Amino acid sequence: MSLFIDYDCINCDVCVPECPNDAIYFGGDYKIGHPKYSEIYVIDGDLCTECVGHFDTPQCVEVCPVDVCLPDPDRVETDEQLLAKIKIKGESRGRRSK
Repeated sequence: MSLFIDYDCINCDVCVPECPNDAIYFGGDYKIGHPKYSEIYVIDGDLCTECVGHFDTPQCVEVCPVDVCLPDPDRVETDEQLLAKIKIKGESRGRRSK
């Protein structure tokens, strides 16, 4: 399953550079009303693989000082499904560079 960031996030930014999938962004970078707007950091569930294929444990969980990176009960996924996200992302990048 992918992860999400709970509203107790303190916006410390330590999770962002740790994510190998670029799945974490600051919702405040978007205007109020935009679907991606949030007052805290957000994990894009379409990109999050819980670091499967990269690390043994989710890196955001490892570095978060307030333990707000949690399993998303609305996005239960197998390791195979999580690994497929990496493949799809890689294929998308390849197509853009042509």
